[in-house]
Amino acid sequence: MSAPQMTSDASTKKRHSLPDITMKTMFAITFGYCGVNMAFSLQTSQMSRIFQTLGADPSKLGFFFILPPLIGMIIQPILGRFSDGHWSPRFGRRMPILLWAAPLAAIVMVLLPNSGSFGFGYGSLTALCFGAAAIVLMDLSNNACMQPFRMIIGDMVNEKQKDQAWSWQQSFSNLGGVLANLCPFLLTGLGIANIDKKGVVPMSVRLSFYIAAAVLLATSIYTILSVKEYDPKTYAQYHNFEYEEKKPQKSYWTLLKEAPSTFWQVAVIQFFAYFGVQYLWTYTTGAIAQNVWHTADSSSAGFQAAGNWYGILTFVQSIVGIIYGFLVLSRTSQYKRKFWYRIGLLCGGLGMIWTAFTHNQYALIGSFTLIGICFLTMHAEPFAIFTTETDGANDGAYMGLFNIFICLPQIIASVSSFAIFPLVGRSMPTMLLIGGISWLIGAALMDIIKSQKPESNEA
Repeated sequence: MSAPQMTSDASTKKRHSLPDITMKTMFAITFGYCGVNMAFSLQTSQMSRIFQTLGADPSKLGFFFILPPLIGMIIQPILGRFSDGHWSPRFGRRMPILLWAAPLAAIVMVLLPNSGSFGFGYGSLTALCFGAAAIVLMDLSNNACMQPFRMIIGDMVNEKQKDQAWSWQQSFSNLGGVLANLCPFLLTGLGIANIDKKGVVPMSVRLSFYIAAAVLLATSIYTILSVKEYDPKTYAQYHNFEYEEKKPQKSYWTLLKEAPSTFWQVAVIQFFAYFGVQYLWTYTTGAIAQNVWHTADSSSAGFQAAGNWYGILTFVQSIVGIIYGFLVLSRTSQYKRKFWYRIGLLCGGLGMIWTAFTHNQYALIGSFTLIGICFLTMHAEPFAIFTTETDGANDGAYMGLFNIFICLPQIIASVSSFAIFPLVGRSMPTMLLIGGISWLIGAALMDIIKSQKPESNEA
């Protein structure tokens, strides 16, 4: 697949003169996210289950959930800034990251669910530390896999196609979530053991991680072989900045000082969005077990059934996101991004509050339908809004720095949980209620975003 040819006056055009990409290219830069999110979905939906199976105290789960966002907050700005200034003639600017990140992620995905299989003992410090170390490595490699897919949209997609690209990418991301979260449920239905001896993660979960590792490798290889990035001179011309072979890179501090206003405005909304997400990921399995199966015993069949049902609910969430992304967000006007962002957070807030109060297993399908709309929206619209005004010369760095404002609220939410969880009587449903309110606050604050309208696509 070759990059589009430059026209003679390309250097005089503004950034919106990036050429339209073909549907083949659109597919290539978005489909690979399926494998990345298959890994992330298993991590987020099964991590609480894994650590409680290993013997972690539910009141201390926040410690483990601090690790993924902390790693993401560190690694993504580094990778973004590094790849902005480096170019491989064979693989490009962003794809070399996948060459090492995908194999590492696959290896760690095999290790993580086996944290209880090495004879360390139920509740032992060694087992929990091994699991924590695996989480660190898994999140490092998963973040490294994720970043190239985000950056390539800013590199190659113009404003006219940006909504479609972000929506497609997140819809394929949701497809990965579908595959990931169905696995434990389907494998159990096929007769794979869903319980094991105390302190050992069930085979249904372990095998799901193995399958996800294989899919991540396959989709990453497809993307690496299919995507042809613009060479540095062409990239500079399309993004309207002067090409310098050894251009000095700006410091992170300088980049933050020069960041467009929408970068900071969207970051405020993201704080409340991801504060809520962290409590959804941390407490949903326990809340469902408490409300529906009436158990808090992580070794019980009821708790493991709740974990499987959460997988089905995230399947519903992902299917809704796929449909919503392809049929709604990918067709919306670029001038309505704030409107759809608000609608998404409103749906998510109501859905999480519904989850906190319902005791009916099947009523949860309705709440996760709303959460599915929210998840697709909050992973597409914020990037479409702020990347409209970023400097093409530093898009990778800005994408990485923006990730800080995705990760930081997760860390704050986890640390806060150490005080909040005991105050609410160790009630996991109440923690979901707090998360839902956080999403509603984000929706209420949407008018602080004062984005400039994208210019016409005509030169």
